[in-house]
Amino acid sequence: SIHGSQYASAPELRTIYFEFDRHYLGKEAREILKQNAEAIKKNPGWEVLIEGHCDDRGTTAYNLALGQKRAKAVRDYYLLLGVPGNRAATISYGEEKPACPESTEDCWAKNRRAENKIKTGVAGKTSDSKP
Repeated sequence: SIHGSQYASAPELRTIYFEFDRHYLGKEAREILKQNAEAIKKNPGWEVLIEGHCDDRGTTAYNLALGQKRAKAVRDYYLLLGVPGNRAATISYGEEKPACPESTEDCWAKNRRAENKIKTGVAGKTSDSKP
């Protein structure tokens, strides 16, 4: 089973954002994900956890489902770009881990996101590093 605490941020992997109540990938998101996919493919030791997040509008159950759809949309795109499926897992946090705590349009926009984390123990190791 996947525990988010085993994963850490990687500066090479950028966060993408979603429109309200949507999980499709816009043009800007796809460009970012292409760069992310290249970084993942260059670092064969990386196992990536894609976290789906929502703003706090909607029920907890609805937001967990929407967060999962967002994470899955990212994973599916990575697979299309050649990232091996066994190196990309998904988890939804719904509205539980806001990037911004206020109930404003700006904050909600920051919370509708998908973040990429690297399994700890492999974070920091790149394809260039010597054993």
